[in-house]
Amino acid sequence: MNQSKLTETIRVASQIILGKEQQIKLALSCLLANGHLLIEDVPGVGKTTLAHLLAKLTGLDYQRIQFTSDMLPSDIIGVSVYERESESFKFHQGAIFSQLVLADEINRATAKAQSALLEAMEERQITTDGHHYDLPHPFFVIATQNPNSQIGTFDLPESQLDRFLMRISMGYPDKASERLILSGGDPRQALVKVKPTLEQADLSALQQQVLDIHTSDALLDYLQAFILYSRNSSSFENGLSPRAGIAILKAAKAWALLEGRKHVLPEDLQAIIPSTVNHRLQSQDEIEPSTQLLDAVDIP
Repeated sequence: MNQSKLTETIRVASQIILGKEQQIKLALSCLLANGHLLIEDVPGVGKTTLAHLLAKLTGLDYQRIQFTSDMLPSDIIGVSVYERESESFKFHQGAIFSQLVLADEINRATAKAQSALLEAMEERQITTDGHHYDLPHPFFVIATQNPNSQIGTFDLPESQLDRFLMRISMGYPDKASERLILSGGDPRQALVKVKPTLEQADLSALQQQVLDIHTSDALLDYLQAFILYSRNSSSFENGLSPRAGIAILKAAKAWALLEGRKHVLPEDLQAIIPSTVNHRLQSQDEIEPSTQLLDAVDIP
């Protein structure tokens, strides 16, 4: 039953965001793997629409945070306010206390503001004024960022990038899809009519199924070959970390589940390698890291 709901989710999403089934499947895989998603592209290609669409289809509580250069961490996590009646401070939760958080144009904020997301994304909790506050479950961050060549942007530090399971790019639509967009009106208007295709119980069950997807020793050898090549090759400044290896494997399991399988194939690993390694590796050459890995490492 859950597999049919996944198929329906992809079908409905593809009717709203035309010609982008690959990006939709990657974003959904990221959610099923209980990871966070970074969408990097120029303005106006549907980054925010995809985030809002995922929230609608999954029925998750959704908040959008617009990142700006003057933003403070308290604008994200909340603030303690003194209440005269009780003669004590009371913590007022910020927008981060939502199941799905859109960090819109995250690289327009300074590193100080970006740092407010580090603990939340890694440990699913917030610490402020000496108190710990658990975040909702599930907790999913979708961040959008404009290319760093644009005015008013700040580079995301490596520690922040590594907390995103995937980074994808929407890209411009093909000619046929753009003609349908021009003929059919603004896709954001269609979002109003979208109904959830997955309940939270379905989502939790699917995330558990991802953990149960089988990986053979040969598949793990293939993944380790990628990791070791990234560490030993002079093409990269630093290799993939153990956390990156775990993230890649979870993403491959989620992709296999989307394809209706109970085991991971090399093709599943190959499908998610670009979105999981290109933001983690800094290449000394002009060739994308994922292309170098896929060309250099043979299937065992």
